[in-house]
Amino acid sequence: MITTAKRLNTVEEYYFSKKLKEVNQLITEGKPVINMGIGSPDLAPHPSVINAIQASLLEPTAHMYQSYQGLPDLRKGFCDYYANNFNVSIDSTSEILPLMGSKEGIMHIAIAFLNEGDGVLIPNPGYPTYQSVCNLVGAKAILYDLSEENHWYPDFEALEKQDLSKVKLMWVCYPHMPTGAQASLELFEQLIAFGKKHHILIVNDNPYSSILNDTPLSILQVNGAKDIAIELNSLSKTYNMAGWRVGMVIGNSDNIASVLKVKSNMDSGMFFGIQKGAIEALKLGNDWFESLNEQYKRRRELVYLLCEKLGVAVNKKQVGMFVWAKLPQSSSSELFIDKLLYEKSLFITPGTIFGSQGEGYIRFSLCVKEEKIKEAISRL
Repeated sequence: MITTAKRLNTVEEYYFSKKLKEVNQLITEGKPVINMGIGSPDLAPHPSVINAIQASLLEPTAHMYQSYQGLPDLRKGFCDYYANNFNVSIDSTSEILPLMGSKEGIMHIAIAFLNEGDGVLIPNPGYPTYQSVCNLVGAKAILYDLSEENHWYPDFEALEKQDLSKVKLMWVCYPHMPTGAQASLELFEQLIAFGKKHHILIVNDNPYSSILNDTPLSILQVNGAKDIAIELNSLSKTYNMAGWRVGMVIGNSDNIASVLKVKSNMDSGMFFGIQKGAIEALKLGNDWFESLNEQYKRRRELVYLLCEKLGVAVNKKQVGMFVWAKLPQSSSSELFIDKLLYEKSLFITPGTIFGSQGEGYIRFSLCVKEEKIKEAISRL
C-alpha cells in the first residue's frame, strides 16, 4: 500500500462528512431524522438568477475555459455589493478575486502567505477549516480563546502577553461562526491596529453579514484596513447559492495578486453560467434581503421555542443563520446531541466541533422548514 503524505496525519475527516454518514444510515433504517445541523440554505435563489444561468447556456463562450479573475461584470457586481452594503470602495480590476466558494479561499490564502512554522492565530470556538488548513501547510496553530463573557471577542490583553514574533496571520470571522456574535466597528479598529502593530495579516471571513442583521459591517470599513487585512465573502448564504460555489476575496492589489498566483494554478476558471447567475443575484436590492430575513425570523422564533423545550439558554442578540445555545451547567455537548439524535431523531450540532470553548453549547441551523421545526417541538 502506498503511504500517504505526513500532512494527512495532521487532519481528520471533516465532522459533518463523518456524522452525516451516520445520520443518513439512520434515515435509511427508517428513522425520521430532522437535520438541524447543517447551514445549507433550503430556500431557492431568486427566479432571475435561475433564468440567467439557463439563458447563459446558449451563449457562444458558455462552455469554454473562463478567466481566472472572473467576468468583469461579476467583479463589478461584487464591488457594487460592497459599496451599497458597507460603503467600501473596491477597485474591480485589482482588489477583488472571485472564488469557487470562500472555503477554497481559506486554502489559497494559507498557501500564499504561510511558510512552514509560521504562527497562525485561530479563534476558539471557530470554523474548523482554519486549523485544518493551517496544519496542512505546516504552519503552527495558536488558538485564542473567545468567551461569552467577552461577547465572543478576542481578549487583546491576553494576546499581547504572548510571543507574537512568529505569528504571520490571524483568522477572525464576524458575524462570528458559530456563536452569531456581531462585531462592532470599534472591534474591527482594534483588530486593524493589532495587525499593524505586530505585522500580522488579519483575515475576516464574512459570509453571514446580511442574514438577520440590521447593521452589516465589513472590516474594510476601517480606515487603512486594506494595508493589513483581507476579507472573504460568499453568495452561499445571502443568495441561497451554497451549491453553486461562488465567493470572493478582497484586499489590496498586492495581496490579491498573491492569492491569484495560487488560484491560477489550482483551477481553470468558474463556469460561465454560474458567473452569469451570480451577476444577477448581486443586482437584487433590499427587497430580497427583507423577504429572506422574514422567513428566517419566523424560523428563529420557532427554534427559540424548541430551545425552551430543551431547557437551553439563548442570547437573542445573535445574528446569522444559526442559533447558538448554552446547555445546563456541566452538560456534555456531544452526549446531549447524540441523545436527541437516537431518542428523538433530531440532529443538531455540538459546540465542541468548533473547539474546546464550544463545550457546553449546541448550534441549530435555520435552514429547516417551519413545519419541520414544529414537528421537532412536538417530539419533545
